[in-house]
Amino acid sequence: MDLLVMAGRVLTEPGGGCVEDGAVFVQGDRIAAVGPRAEVEAAVPEDVRRISLPDATVLPGLIDCHVHLAFDASDDPVGALQESDEAGLLLGMAKRAGQLVRSGVTTARDLGDRGALAMRLRDAIARGDVPGPRVLAAGRPLTVPGGHCWFLGGEVEGEEAIRAMVRRNAADGADVIKVMATGGGLTKGGHATWESQFTEEELRVVVAEARALGLPVAAHAHGTEGIAAAVAAGVNTIEHCTWMTEGGFDAREDVVADIAAKGIQVCPAASPNWRAFAERFGYERADVLFARVRWMAEQGVSLIAGTDAGVPRAEFDNLVGSLEFFRYLGFPEARIIDMATVDAARALGIAEETGRLAAGHRADLLVVGGNPLDDLEALRDVRLVLAGGRPHVPESALTRLAGADRA
Repeated sequence: MDLLVMAGRVLTEPGGGCVEDGAVFVQGDRIAAVGPRAEVEAAVPEDVRRISLPDATVLPGLIDCHVHLAFDASDDPVGALQESDEAGLLLGMAKRAGQLVRSGVTTARDLGDRGALAMRLRDAIARGDVPGPRVLAAGRPLTVPGGHCWFLGGEVEGEEAIRAMVRRNAADGADVIKVMATGGGLTKGGHATWESQFTEEELRVVVAEARALGLPVAAHAHGTEGIAAAVAAGVNTIEHCTWMTEGGFDAREDVVADIAAKGIQVCPAASPNWRAFAERFGYERADVLFARVRWMAEQGVSLIAGTDAGVPRAEFDNLVGSLEFFRYLGFPEARIIDMATVDAARALGIAEETGRLAAGHRADLLVVGGNPLDDLEALRDVRLVLAGGRPHVPESALTRLAGADRA
């Protein structure tokens, strides 16, 4: 579908660079032109459909770098998953993918599912069979026997088993390899959240095997020891990165310097429900944990946006809730938007295709009321989403959009 979208402002550059009274011309699944409305509109054929929203902002579609479509965000997502058969689970995943795209997320990185279902869903979305964002899927996350998320089918022990699981995920069509470098709170009876599950040498095997297959590695790592091992092994992204130890926290300056020097991206995977965490444990105690995120950024670490959607109370339609965590830490709106667009695309290896509004890029667009550079709350006022050129309109925006259609 060819479409000309005109708006009060169009975000065209990282750091909040924008064109006032701008336009984006979409041809099929690609952006054909971006710039001042008068210039772009003059070059567009008369019969092309036009949408004018002078009170709105067009920005790149958002990227959620950490979701779990196999989990339902209930109080017991693991129990719900274990009770679901393949067909029921896939239907639930498709529903949640629809929630993502209607909220403005045009790319989502799924970091762990059962039976490679996220890859099947990815392909169905790409064909246009079901609505959803572009999905980058990890498949079964590598874990030790009985380790974090063992129930997803990625248990391995020893170098040969590690290599075999990486190859198995790659053969299934994985876009990224996920490894559980430490334990996690979602798994009962497994390693403690701060505890390492793999040695540095074993993590090096994961990275080497993945690289040989052309795949990046994302490491779930809460514990300081596991973070250090993942950094030494050369992973591409570290998920959570909370610097936990058995007795508290220990954010090592040497490791943070190494993260920054190697260009390893950190996805804190801040739940949209982060305020409830702070209320439950107390804001003073929570701020000790939160401050480590701000400190990493101050040390030159590149942070990217992710929700951990699917774990308890982390809903799939509230990436904005996670972004507000960074505003609470004092990050400016423009930088936060970059974390969910251009920076995220770079971290996921897709910056040549998406993350910016530029001619030749995938037509991943988000149109919102107001100006998110002034207030992130504007990102909740979704008027229109284009994911690979396919339109998605929340019900709340249908009437308003109909009035803006000048076809």
